[in-house]
Amino acid sequence: MGERFAVVSGGGTGIGAAVARGLVDDGYDVLIVGRRADMLSDAAERIGAECGRPEAVRTVTADLTDPAQLAGVVEAVGERTVDAVVNNAGGYLGGPTGTLADVAAWWRANLDANVLTAVLLTEALLPALRRPGGRVLLISSIAAQRGGAGPYSAAKAALHGWAYDLAARLGPEQITANVVSPGYVAETEFFGDRMTPEGHAKRVAATLVGRAGVPDDIAAAVRYLVSPAAGYVTGQVLGVNGGSVLGR
Repeated sequence: MGERFAVVSGGGTGIGAAVARGLVDDGYDVLIVGRRADMLSDAAERIGAECGRPEAVRTVTADLTDPAQLAGVVEAVGERTVDAVVNNAGGYLGGPTGTLADVAAWWRANLDANVLTAVLLTEALLPALRRPGGRVLLISSIAAQRGGAGPYSAAKAALHGWAYDLAARLGPEQITANVVSPGYVAETEFFGDRMTPEGHAKRVAATLVGRAGVPDDIAAAVRYLVSPAAGYVTGQVLGVNGGSVLGR
């Protein structure tokens, strides 16, 4: 059993799986949470095998927009002290916008998926967070900083304000709260079948480094912010976007 323990939501694929793997490499035991049991199981088996620590990754299936399902996550954590909560669950949820009811449903779905999931998971695990030394990470998006995605942009921006609140609330207990804001990251499910070669080229051209991000780029930022080395960093938004957005 590892000395440190992290919980990662949306850990079955993409950025979440890369974060989980990186933390296992760093000696953490990791509990990955998501809605799709098969994806979680595959990710846990793969990460455990790649890191040579098959016992280090466990899974729990839960829809984090449903408060009742958080009990299963708390039960899976058990008596362990949680060193880091990485709120990665979320995504862009499209929908019809023909009527005001359609607009309301679209906005609520994006706010639930990107904000409520983080709020409920973090609040459920606050009693178990290490004091001192706990870490809360929120995965946002470049869309929060430059717009362009309607309710998704707004939902991710809401995480920034909430992170500042968490930092102030938890700082006296030496718990940090920070945001990682990815730019364009390839090799994820985010765009589904919506990404075109032209769209990919446009996003790469908007960077200063001339390439798309990969999940490991985001995982590296998370690994730093949850580490003991980042104990003096809290209430910050770290953009990992290849220079697509500068300094905000």
